[in-house]
Amino acid sequence: MKLKIAFFSLLLSLVACNKATKQNTVAELNNEEVENTTKFKYWNWITVGHKKSDSAYTVHFNKLKSNGIDAVLMNTGADPKLLKRLTPIAKKAGLEVHAWMFTTNRPGDSIALQHPDWYMVSRSGKSCFDERPYVGYYQWLSPSHPEARKHILSLVEGLAKVEGVASVHLDYIRYPDVYLPIGLLPKYNLKQEEELPDYDFDYSDASIEKFMKIHHKDPRKMENPAIDIEWKNFRLNEIKSLVDEAYDVVHKHDKKLSAAVFPYPEMSDHMVRQRWDKWKVDMVLPMIYYNFYNEELDWIGYATKQGIQDLEEKQTELHTGLYTPKLSNPDLKEAIQLAKDNGAKGVAFFDDYTLTEEQFEIIKASKK
Repeated sequence: MKLKIAFFSLLLSLVACNKATKQNTVAELNNEEVENTTKFKYWNWITVGHKKSDSAYTVHFNKLKSNGIDAVLMNTGADPKLLKRLTPIAKKAGLEVHAWMFTTNRPGDSIALQHPDWYMVSRSGKSCFDERPYVGYYQWLSPSHPEARKHILSLVEGLAKVEGVASVHLDYIRYPDVYLPIGLLPKYNLKQEEELPDYDFDYSDASIEKFMKIHHKDPRKMENPAIDIEWKNFRLNEIKSLVDEAYDVVHKHDKKLSAAVFPYPEMSDHMVRQRWDKWKVDMVLPMIYYNFYNEELDWIGYATKQGIQDLEEKQTELHTGLYTPKLSNPDLKEAIQLAKDNGAKGVAFFDDYTLTEEQFEIIKASKK
């Protein structure tokens, strides 16, 4: 009898010990999950090319990693071969790789340039194929043209197929600027107090025909198309549907979708027909370049918080984009903290080739 009691006591002790071990293991896993989900990420936009050697990129990527960068947004010109070459090098350095591409703005796209009808047209009748607003690299494809859209999505899929890539990152996923940031207007000797015909797009045949099938009216005949809500909403939805299709494409290849966007949704809507809080997208990186808008530094916190609030019911992560060439060292430190304090999951720096050693030290110190 005593032997049986001793045996059962031992058995109960082993069960209790095993249960405690499992609980500890679960707790450790939960802590690890919390750590992974709460880690503040540091991104860097970077443009790459074929000319630099693998060894030179190895040195550069190692430098970024050693200075606190976690992820690179790599612009290969939507070239999957170059992306395939450089992704393993960046990953070996410990960096996450995101395939950055120009989306509706496709400057110098050799395939698109064979199709003049793919391009957006302004209210004044100027096509981005040959008359570009603001700058020479503004060559905008119409998301309403089925073949232009198909071409853009084929580029997205080409990047999504590359092994090791974490996300395809859409930049210029919008219409041309209806309104420039106020701080940039003097550069172009412009006043934009209303929607000007030269900067109001897309009046291409493909866009107008698609709109008329839905709403049975022609924006080209409207006295003031800026106040027609259906016309504005149509263009917001054209961008949304393109993003949503891109989301399905990249998720088919087990990748995520990220996007560079304007500072917060209401502002993006007003300036570039981009309402990104309504998109199917995993991560957004709003470019909160406060000095472009003649705002003060704390505007970074304001815009970050507004974006977080607009995404409240969604799973989309927000990582604040910072324009480092215009940030002093003290302001860089405060900008990172403002992003953290207002709910961002990380910060992205544009661009790495201008980051100074002092700025790298600030970035590293902010991670402690």
